[in-house]
Amino acid sequence: MKRREFIAGLGGAIAWPLAAHAQQSATMPIVGFLDSRSSDAMASRVAAFRQGLKEVGFVEGDNVRIEYRWGDNKTELLPELAAELVRLRSAVIVTSGGPPAALAAKAATATIPVVFLVGEDPTRLGLVNSLTRPTENLTGINLFANELEAKRLELLYQLVPQAARIAVLVNPTDARNTENTLRTLREAARTMSLQIQVLEVGTAREIADAFTLIAHERPHALFVGAAAYLNSRRVQLAQLTAFHRIPAVYSFREAPEVGGLMSYGSSVLDAHRQWGVYAGRILKGAKPVDLPVMQASKFELVINLATARMLGLTVPTSLLTTADEVIE
Repeated sequence: MKRREFIAGLGGAIAWPLAAHAQQSATMPIVGFLDSRSSDAMASRVAAFRQGLKEVGFVEGDNVRIEYRWGDNKTELLPELAAELVRLRSAVIVTSGGPPAALAAKAATATIPVVFLVGEDPTRLGLVNSLTRPTENLTGINLFANELEAKRLELLYQLVPQAARIAVLVNPTDARNTENTLRTLREAARTMSLQIQVLEVGTAREIADAFTLIAHERPHALFVGAAAYLNSRRVQLAQLTAFHRIPAVYSFREAPEVGGLMSYGSSVLDAHRQWGVYAGRILKGAKPVDLPVMQASKFELVINLATARMLGLTVPTSLLTTADEVIE
């Protein structure tokens, strides 16, 4: 065989399976994945979602295709991104990163099933009219992130009982979340005779500027609101709180895992896994009406003891004994 003929034959042998793979990919059901954040620091959550899909029999690239759309923390992009997923004829659209993504998907389609992951009561958000039997094309998971804000403030006060002034970080671009957080915190702060100072941050630069103000005004502790964007900036926040030596409480365990002081909230990875399970069940034919909105039931108190020592804090025994994990 001549060299040219051999190469031509080899090329054909390679092209056939590639073409077959492309054809297979085109016939796979599509999961439209819409998140208001960027993909940075989201690997573990996406992996948990894929694990949930796998538990129901779907593996990305084998028998399901996932189309990812990231809002990069720009809520104004979400309606068009949701519309793109509708045009792709997604079999199901999954949304996370807060209510704006879920509301964008709801506005984009009344027929494609939508599985949301939000941090507060979805009936209050207008996503569904019933938790037990959603009557439209939406269902999902409630992380209870916002409902736990008062409890997080109480835990922070237990850890820093001398605190009188608390700085609060919120994301103004998620207006509904911010409003709910501040309403809850102001009520809780009054009962504990605490003063709160609200700092609005929607970019990495604004977070840095907020800590410049914190360094100047020296509040006794920091409360990081349960906003999707703020969780995505957990590494920056952990580093700045350490540098400025200010105790802080967060919503999810991912923050103390990277050096933050303390978190209290639902198991976010378990919720993402269940989110994937729900998406997989819909791919298998279930309808949203058959899938009650799942309420998170597993909550975790995580304390980074090494960070507490660095800050010169003595963690009360009552907190250490009730903590689900103490990071040394």
